[in-house]
Amino acid sequence: MQLGPFTLSNALFVAPMAGVTDRPFRKLCKRLGAGYAVSEMVTSRPELQDSLKTSRRADHSGEPGPIAVQIAGTDAAMMADAARYNIDRGAQIIDINMGCPAKKVCNKWAGSALMQDETLAISIVSAVVQACAPLGVPVTLKMRTGWCNTAKNAVQLARAAESAGVQMVTVHGRTREQGYRGQAEYDTIAAVKAALRIPVVANGDIDGPEKARAVLAATGADAVMIGRAAQGRPWIFREIVHFLATGEPLAPPLVAEVKHLLLAHLQDHYSLYGEFMGVLSARKHIGWYVRDLPGGEAFRTHMNTLPDCQTQWASVAEFFDELNARMDRLPQPSSPPNHFERDLNKNMETLQ
Repeated sequence: MQLGPFTLSNALFVAPMAGVTDRPFRKLCKRLGAGYAVSEMVTSRPELQDSLKTSRRADHSGEPGPIAVQIAGTDAAMMADAARYNIDRGAQIIDINMGCPAKKVCNKWAGSALMQDETLAISIVSAVVQACAPLGVPVTLKMRTGWCNTAKNAVQLARAAESAGVQMVTVHGRTREQGYRGQAEYDTIAAVKAALRIPVVANGDIDGPEKARAVLAATGADAVMIGRAAQGRPWIFREIVHFLATGEPLAPPLVAEVKHLLLAHLQDHYSLYGEFMGVLSARKHIGWYVRDLPGGEAFRTHMNTLPDCQTQWASVAEFFDELNARMDRLPQPSSPPNHFERDLNKNMETLQ
């Protein structure tokens, strides 16, 4: 799949998720088969660009390209400046956020709230495209089907974005009103794909290889984007790659491999966040890894009491060593985490 000057290795993308898709997580997903990953959203507010949290999100050290950064905001000139700011720090693709349903974002008319004001939305798209085009940087757009069930305007907004120069559109098959509740629908994504010449990416409730194949077939989309299902299961990308190529399921990973992956993920995580924030922010990732495993809930409760990175890392290693003594491979996964909307609103507190 081609995106501007970049040839993507496959059509499996990592969704931008606030507080989740940081650099260590993106690197891990790419290592395990994802062809493309978009950063967690970066604020366009200039007074926050030098904050520690924003500077971490603009740090792409050691990340394989292409580097895609999602920006969020409501002012066209400010969003254009934010695009240039992130390009100066290594961004090779700029993604515009019109899909986030979090109240902290929508209350400021950013994220999916922009879909209620198409004139403002397209003025932002045009300003960002004009800022990026001279630098050879493609602009993409992530949106929902609309604000609510009676105001689904994804098709018209996507057409206008394409005319303004956007080179790829991702559609999450829910309205903002739905949040992450209910079932994603794919008819709107199919309609967007039929209306555009540029690549269209399907997002929402894609939790395994069979679902990925079904969504690609139902929508005609050029790629699928996976979010919640990759939390604690980053090898989902190689599972889908294998299934799409062979039609056969890939065996669950070995416990010993998962131990190695998680411990390496934690080391990368600690190096980015430091001791204090590292041990705290790693807890959610560890919880996702162990939630389906025997003794996982008890371990998660214990792990949340550990005060430092070294103790946390050693405790994780011990848990997987004990698990490996009982089983060679992980069990088949259950459904993705169902607490994502709650965590998303909480994670908005870290946007700056």
